[in-house]
Amino acid sequence: MLTITVNDNMTVFLYSCKVQCLFTEELMLQNKFCCLAFLILTLIAPALLCAATDKPVTRALKKWHIVSSIEVEAGGARLSRPGASLQGWHPATVPGTVLASLEKAGKYDSLYFGKNLLKVEPEQFEQPWWYRTSFQLPEKKNEYHSFLHFKGVNYRADVWLNGRQIAAADTLVGAFRFFEFDVTALLKTGENVLAVKVFPPRPGDFTIGFVDWNPVPPDNNMGLWREVALLTTGPVSLKDPQVITDLDLRSLRKAGITIVTELINHSAKAVSGVLSGDIEAIHFEKKIKLAAFERRTVHFTPDEFPGLLIKKPRLWWPSNLGAANLYQLNLRFSQKGRLSDKKNVTFGIRHVADYVNDAGYRGYKINGKKVLIKGGGWVDDLLLADTYKSIAAQLKYVKQMNLNTVRLEGFWGKDERLYDLCDSLGLMIMVGWSCQWEWEEYAGKPADQFGAIKEPTEMELVARSLRDQVTWLRNHPGIFVWLVGSDKLPRPALERKYVDVLKDVDPTRPYLAAAGGINSEVSGPTRVKMNGPYAFTPPVYWYADTANGGAFGFNTETSPGAQVPPLESIKRMIPPAHLWPIDHYWEYHCGRNNFNTLERFQKALDLRYGKSTDVADFARRAQVMNYELIRPMFEAFAVNKHKRATGIIQWMLNSSWPEMYWQLYDSFLNPTGAFYGTQKACKPLHIIYNYGDKSIYAVNDYLRSFGDLKAEVSVFNINSQKIYTTSHTFSLRSNRSKRILPASDMPLDSIALSTTYFLDLCLLDSERRVVDRNFYWLSRKADIPDYAKTEWYYTPIRQYADMTALNDLPPATVNAAVEFADVGSENVTARVTLSNKSDGIAFFIESRIVGEESGRSVLPIFWNDNYISLLPGEIRRLQVVFKHDDLNGEKPVYRMSGWNVASSSHKTR
Repeated sequence: MLTITVNDNMTVFLYSCKVQCLFTEELMLQNKFCCLAFLILTLIAPALLCAATDKPVTRALKKWHIVSSIEVEAGGARLSRPGASLQGWHPATVPGTVLASLEKAGKYDSLYFGKNLLKVEPEQFEQPWWYRTSFQLPEKKNEYHSFLHFKGVNYRADVWLNGRQIAAADTLVGAFRFFEFDVTALLKTGENVLAVKVFPPRPGDFTIGFVDWNPVPPDNNMGLWREVALLTTGPVSLKDPQVITDLDLRSLRKAGITIVTELINHSAKAVSGVLSGDIEAIHFEKKIKLAAFERRTVHFTPDEFPGLLIKKPRLWWPSNLGAANLYQLNLRFSQKGRLSDKKNVTFGIRHVADYVNDAGYRGYKINGKKVLIKGGGWVDDLLLADTYKSIAAQLKYVKQMNLNTVRLEGFWGKDERLYDLCDSLGLMIMVGWSCQWEWEEYAGKPADQFGAIKEPTEMELVARSLRDQVTWLRNHPGIFVWLVGSDKLPRPALERKYVDVLKDVDPTRPYLAAAGGINSEVSGPTRVKMNGPYAFTPPVYWYADTANGGAFGFNTETSPGAQVPPLESIKRMIPPAHLWPIDHYWEYHCGRNNFNTLERFQKALDLRYGKSTDVADFARRAQVMNYELIRPMFEAFAVNKHKRATGIIQWMLNSSWPEMYWQLYDSFLNPTGAFYGTQKACKPLHIIYNYGDKSIYAVNDYLRSFGDLKAEVSVFNINSQKIYTTSHTFSLRSNRSKRILPASDMPLDSIALSTTYFLDLCLLDSERRVVDRNFYWLSRKADIPDYAKTEWYYTPIRQYADMTALNDLPPATVNAAVEFADVGSENVTARVTLSNKSDGIAFFIESRIVGEESGRSVLPIFWNDNYISLLPGEIRRLQVVFKHDDLNGEKPVYRMSGWNVASSSHKTR
């Protein structure tokens, strides 16, 4: 789809059935056809706009302004007419929130730094705010109809168009409702003016929320947080087309496709026409006659149209199981050869189902194959100000970490781009409501065992909201489950409403009543769990715990605790005077309630690795522990995959603003040590040390088997002396884990080990190429959790491991050779060769690409490995990719530092 925006609000959408062209300067120079097409479209865009009233078109309304309602005396009738004064109004971004627009307009600066957010007066958002925009329209065509579409208003609104009120706040209610108004009779040639009076959410409203993850936005995210659009169609419009795929699971070699859409005749007379569609070379059509104002649901089925039975379909698979293939449906209704309306739908052919394993836990299958869910919990920006670039980078990070799932606790996203990207990257999505509405503190009203949604009118609102969201998103193949509750079950009457909604609008995928292990009187046991932990958790816990968050079942949210970002990011959020020691500024950038402090994290870091001398030392040690703690969480679930464990969601994937908790990368897109620990742990062909039974395992996530693999195991003491080595050859079936070297064959306890020692694991393929490396630092003094004192979020520690001998590692000399390629192109690649010239281990080497002048990290950044350790004399080759634009005009420089490796910078050779 090509989108051209001209004259502020005037957007024309041109569709191509099979080709999408992205006009960049480089592409135009290389492709004369694209260059010519771009010039033609640019020159004739205004003419195309005028002709747009003869064709269906969607215009996202732009060029908004906002002002507090207490600063203007005029009402909606006056404000929605041309000529109203905008003095004192602020430019606004829609979709967006009031506070995000005020910051962008310059009223506030650096809200995420220090405690600047506290300087915003929340009282100003206790009254309504006006949004206003104007847009030009050419001469109207009588047979065409126009509709104003609101996809997200937080929380209520009065709406005025050209002096007439078309909606009131008593009916336009709900952050997750969609609203559409026929405004055909109100639009006029020339300037049109839309004024929207947005009322903020009140305590007890079912609004957007961040629970205990971060501070509450001062404006409670009030505003037009999703798109406001003007839709124009002919007499008949298409509404909410759905593609339903029926895959033959026995062969995976044929699939039936059913297309369902609603047709609406907006005219006062009968209309005859043709409803037709194309999926690549497949064409289908029906002659349709609609009575005046008739609405009709139309089906295209394989029984009626054999072409919709596809042989050898290109299936949509999750990441690491296969390609994420997508198809395009182009659907249109024409009357006497004249287009009335059209819709384009991207979809995937895949089958999703749940199952219950022998241990009684729920898991999920894609295309009949069991999938170990490995993911993280997504959150939008605190002010809902995410950009497409940021979202794209974050989801590429998810894939880079070898994760396959994103959990959305809440229907996040200002538009469908998040979901589109997941589909294209092969990322699965579990999406549903947040626990924001289940607890009195966050909902702002009394709650019971079923949360705060109690009254029939409340249940009706939330059920309608679910219908709107599911109808909007149901064609996305990445969504594998609707999660209609979080910490608690929905009230039975509400769950029955949800069941009816899903049966009506999307019976194609499972739903889950809650994220915790609860028994519903409507749907039975959830067979998943949400028993924590969320605070400091040592590696052995995930293997040894059999009652709470350990590696069994589907743990829908859990974490080893706080995940402090690198030093560079800490300096971007904490004022210089408060960088050290840790104080209330740090705590403000933690979570809330039980998670408003780093005390548990700092105590474990001090006792296990030694006390930090300053903020740089603290950040350095923090990345080591971040890596050490996250890796066994994912690895333990991989070791126990399918038979005992079915899924694991790290709480959280990202952060809504700069903070110290629950993040694999921070809000600046700077990966933490936990990022690379996750990337290592989730490799699809991987060798693992089990902290519980002290054995070596191998995991295969691919849908193909491997024979004649070889595992090499070496143990080093703190002096870098190799004190034990062994190897083992084995085969590994598809989608399985296997113990390849039991502890009894690797008698570490009988070896005179130092208190801290190293375990190096190497996996080689049948041609003896290295396919995986995994390096552990271990302690003979074990972490001992006090399981009997476990709370909902934390298991106290009776004894901490001792890694302090790492502080005595002698300095190591590591040489780096760097080659940058394609520096002038969109994507820059660097190849780094690291050589350990020392007799000792070079421990935990961090690699960065920085700007030559600023020294600031280039972000986002995509390393194939990082925070690596090198054995004596070892050579390792790394690769990294980043965007040329993210250099901000600087030259790239490679920078290396390590636990016992001096920091150094290297330009290209």
